[in-house]
Amino acid sequence: MLGEGGAQRELDALRPLFAAAGTGGAHTPSAPAPSGPDGLPVLLGCGMGHALRALLARLPGPLAVVEKETDIQRASGVLAALTPEQRERILLVDDADPAKALNRLSRWQAQQQGKRFLPIALPFYLRLDRAYYGYLREQLTASEQFDFWRRAVQPRFRGPTPRVLLLASKYFLIGEIIGACQALGIDYHLLQLEDDTLAQADFVQQLLHAVLTFRPDCCITLNHMGVDVEGVLMDLLARLQLPLASWFVDNPHLIIHLYSRCVSPWTALFTWDADNVDSLRAAGFRHVSYLPLGTDPRRFSPHAGQAPAAWRSEVSFVGNSMIHKVGARLKKGRFPRPLLLAFYRCAAAFMQSDTRSVADFLRKERPEVYAHYAALPDNEARLAYETAITWQATRLYRNGCVRELLPFSPLIVGDSGWNIEFRHDARKPRLLPPITYYTDLPRFYPCSTINFNCTSKQMKGAVNQRIFDVPASGAFVLTDWRPQMEALFDPGEMACYHDKEEIPHLVRHYLSHPREREAVADAGRRRVLRCHTWAHRLKDMLDEMRRIYATPAVDAPRTC
Repeated sequence: MLGEGGAQRELDALRPLFAAAGTGGAHTPSAPAPSGPDGLPVLLGCGMGHALRALLARLPGPLAVVEKETDIQRASGVLAALTPEQRERILLVDDADPAKALNRLSRWQAQQQGKRFLPIALPFYLRLDRAYYGYLREQLTASEQFDFWRRAVQPRFRGPTPRVLLLASKYFLIGEIIGACQALGIDYHLLQLEDDTLAQADFVQQLLHAVLTFRPDCCITLNHMGVDVEGVLMDLLARLQLPLASWFVDNPHLIIHLYSRCVSPWTALFTWDADNVDSLRAAGFRHVSYLPLGTDPRRFSPHAGQAPAAWRSEVSFVGNSMIHKVGARLKKGRFPRPLLLAFYRCAAAFMQSDTRSVADFLRKERPEVYAHYAALPDNEARLAYETAITWQATRLYRNGCVRELLPFSPLIVGDSGWNIEFRHDARKPRLLPPITYYTDLPRFYPCSTINFNCTSKQMKGAVNQRIFDVPASGAFVLTDWRPQMEALFDPGEMACYHDKEEIPHLVRHYLSHPREREAVADAGRRRVLRCHTWAHRLKDMLDEMRRIYATPAVDAPRTC
């Protein structure tokens, strides 16, 4: 590298690159070539900078330099001598692990519209560490010779049945989506997401391989699982012209602020709460649709299996008291004193308010508290305070509703906080510890004459999953009325209370009128099976994706 002819050997490494592009030799730096190589030059080794300076002079676009030899960097001073404008054009990869280096290059490639790599290896570096630089040259050369992008971009939703790539995680609804695919006869492929998947070197390769071999019409994920905040996945999908459907089945505003760089026309958001549609569109997302929750009638059915005798009751409620959750959130939040002093009053007022958002409520109804809330250091802190307010409002609301059940000696399945809530009441509920959703709840619901439901204050207009699961089980549910319920059920298909004072009367009524109770349960089950299964939801989602992203059919040329 330092001996006679070292500079020429570095420049000779560029010959194949410029010869293939038809731009002449690379012996001396010159003005930028009018049309350089169509790809992303990756210089494996910086050396004394002769090849790097030639690339910077002849090519106007970005390039990468892989250089992990820090001693050589310091001795040569090449990188330190670059101008700020030159540094802006260069991705410096100095990871000692070749897999991590390749991952960084793959992410950069996605950000550069997926152009092919053009590896340039300096001979000295291949001799210095062939296991590292030789490995990278082989991997990058394979990418150069295989033009994946041209083969991967294809028409979408041209066939009668879509093909779905599921970004699968441990989130509980992935199994339901798989079951819905099977029920609808939809071909699907799972791309399993582990923690911090996008930091793994092979993620991009796994995704691209799945796209090429499976040829999906779209990707589906839940709550933006698998979407990195840097926007690499969004850039990659845009390059592939592969749309992503992200279904938020929790409050999207708890995380969507992290993804301001991920707004893409190739992403469609679906939300379980219609009240979120306008705010998500205001955040910049073009395609936003309402898609409520549903149920799996294969799991929740009147024939789910035998249940323990201890589960039998006239009235039951399954849910968390929220006491411990609120306490833990306040302790972890370390909120300033003014917000803590106002916390319980604000939560009680928010429970009574029709305003959907905590931030909007504070701004309109408690401006003096809102000033302290807005002064919190970041979005994470503000969202933590919003969550604490919402949970405490839910606790108060849930406590008040469930307390109306105490004259009926209800069975409560939940945490030990319920003992604290009712410690001063003369009548106590019968308390059982939490049970599992998939294994126990399908068998639990038919054991209760009345399954009681009161919705979280996180969803003031929306409905929760229980109003689908209980009817699917052939059981009866008494639930609080929600505005969005009217679009889901007709009168006579769901028993509702509008305020807690109605609860005792309705419980007595339905306990003493079994035929009316059974008629409501039967009508509700028919409605759920007809309209509200996960298969219905998936079909609606894919119909909307087809409407947005289907590639128009190309008319056959006329022959006469």
